[in-house]
Amino acid sequence: IEFSGLLHASYLVQYAVAAMAGKPIESNEEARGFGANVFFWGRCLVSLAILGFCFAVTFEALFSEQTTLWSGVPPSAAIVVWVALMCVVGMLEGMQI
Repeated sequence: IEFSGLLHASYLVQYAVAAMAGKPIESNEEARGFGANVFFWGRCLVSLAILGFCFAVTFEALFSEQTTLWSGVPPSAAIVVWVALMCVVGMLEGMQI
């Protein structure tokens, strides 16, 4: 999965947090060459495109009420539930559960 770059959008979050903290990212690996840099950032862009597509499909399904959520739940509430569940999944992933 690492080579495919499917989850490389998380590196962008890492770089953003490090920039906001004002701290450099330390690595034991040697610096990437030009070709490796192009390949890395290309995978980051593909990962962002896939993530954007996933968000678009999910929100479209939630707004058009094409989900298995209870009938009568407004789309805005469905999005709040979805975001809350994604936060829980993210916290569980962070705790390696």
